[in-house]
Amino acid sequence: MSDVLVIGASAAGLATAEALRRRGFGGTVRLVGAEPHPPYDRPPLSKQVLLGDWEADRTVLRPPGALADLGIETTLGRRAVSLDTARREVALDDGTSLPYGDLVLATGLTPRRIGAFAEQAGVHTVRTLEDTGRLRAELAGARRLSVIGGGVLGCEIAASARRLGLDVTVIDPAPVPMADRVGPEIGAMLAELHRDHGIVLMSGAEAEAPVVSGGRIAGVRTSKGTVEADVVVVAVGSTPTTEWLEGSGLTLDDGVVCDARCRAARHVYAVGDVARWWHEGQGRYVRLENRSNATEQALAVAGNILGADRPYLPVPYFWTDQHGIRMQVLGRPAEADRIRMLERTPDPRKFVAVAEAGERPVGVVGWNSARGLRRARALLTDGSRPH
Repeated sequence: MSDVLVIGASAAGLATAEALRRRGFGGTVRLVGAEPHPPYDRPPLSKQVLLGDWEADRTVLRPPGALADLGIETTLGRRAVSLDTARREVALDDGTSLPYGDLVLATGLTPRRIGAFAEQAGVHTVRTLEDTGRLRAELAGARRLSVIGGGVLGCEIAASARRLGLDVTVIDPAPVPMADRVGPEIGAMLAELHRDHGIVLMSGAEAEAPVVSGGRIAGVRTSKGTVEADVVVVAVGSTPTTEWLEGSGLTLDDGVVCDARCRAARHVYAVGDVARWWHEGQGRYVRLENRSNATEQALAVAGNILGADRPYLPVPYFWTDQHGIRMQVLGRPAEADRIRMLERTPDPRKFVAVAEAGERPVGVVGWNSARGLRRARALLTDGSRPH
C-alpha cells in the first residue's frame, strides 16, 4: 500500500510528492502517470519546444533518479481507470489495483476537439510532448497555419508559427484574443500586437467545417468565409480529466469538486488543473488552469495531508510570452469595467495596469514589467477579494 498515492505525474502531482518529502513525511509515496515520460513542464511546449529552441528532454522537471533519491516510487505509462473510495483502491489499465492511505488526484486536462475536425490529417491539438513533436514536424513543410481559438495556447502557437515564417490566421468567436482572461481593452492590445507581427485575426468568426483535399486538411470554412491552411491547430480549451472517476462517489462538476482544503472526500484530495475547490476569499468555487497554481496548490495539499488544516487562498496568476512580450496577469481583469494605467514608460510595450470594477481593483496586468507587477500586487488582498 502507498501511504500517499498521487495519480497524475504532472507538475502538480510531482510538486505534491516533493512537498511531502521536504516537510518530513516518511511514509511511502507513489506517483502514477499515464504518459511514459517522467514529469515535465507543459508551458514550453507551445513556445521553446515548438520553435526548436529546446530539446524535449529540457522540459523534464526531475529525472527518475532524483525521484528515487527522494523515495518517490514512479509508475509511468499506466492510466488510472477507476477509483473505489470505500476500499481505498485505484485500478490501472493493466489490471493492477493500488491501495492507498491518502489519494491525490492530479490528472490535469484533456484538450477539447471539434467533431468535424477530429481525426482529420493535418489537424492538431497540443497537450503532450508527442503532440508538439507531430505539430513541429508538419509545420516544417507547411506555409499556412490556421489556429482555431484565440486563448492563451492558441495565441502562443500562432506567435511561434509566425516566428517560424508561416502565414498564420487565428479564428476565434470572441471579439479580441484572450477576452475571457484579460477583458476587451487588454485583448485589443493583444490583437494589435499580433497584427503588427503579420497574423490575420478572424475575430467574431466560428469555425464551421474543414476543407479537405487529397485526404488531408486544406482549409477551414468559417462563418466569415473560407481560410486556406496546410495545417490546423484546434485550441478551444480543455476539460478536466475526470471521466475515469465516474461512479466513484466524488462530486464531478467542471473538475473534482473539493472543499476549501482541496479535499474531495475523506482521504482524497485534488490538485492542479483538475481541482475545483471552494475559495473562501472569493466565496465561490474556483478552478485555475495555470502553472503557478500547480505548485502553490500542491504545497497546500501536502500541508493539509500532514494536518495543517488550512484553506487554499491564492491570488490567481498566469503569464504568457507572445512576440517578445511577457504579459503577467494577477487576479481576474476580465471582470473589470475599466483599465487604469499605473506605470508607463517611453516604450509603449512596457506598462502596468490595474483592472477595476467600479472602485475595486480586481486584477493587475504587466507587459514586460515584472518589477512593476510585483509592486502592484499589493492592490489585491490575500484572498483575491479586492479592497
